[in-house]
Amino acid sequence: MNLWVFILLTIIIFGGAGFLMGQAIAETWRPAWQNVAYGLLLAATNRFFDGALFGGDWLDIWQYLLDAAVITGIALFAYRITLVRKMVTQYPWLYEPAGLLFWRDKTG
Repeated sequence: MNLWVFILLTIIIFGGAGFLMGQAIAETWRPAWQNVAYGLLLAATNRFFDGALFGGDWLDIWQYLLDAAVITGIALFAYRITLVRKMVTQYPWLYEPAGLLFWRDKTG
């Protein structure tokens, strides 16, 4: 595994796609588990591009699991921050932000 290929392809390109995917899933109020399902598909596509463009092993299961974990983690992070933003802006009389990843009931 080439570290530069991993950083460029998995983290920057497919991680960016995962970030946008997480935002889109949260914007449409779909459940968080869909990030995992779509993240696995993005990781499979990532393995294809790694093999086709950079001569990587397409069937390396450990690399696939690493790619899937990174892409899904980025997607879940984007999902959560988007969901927090939506809850706080759509229901400002009920909720207030409690950091980047959480909201809380408004007091008083």
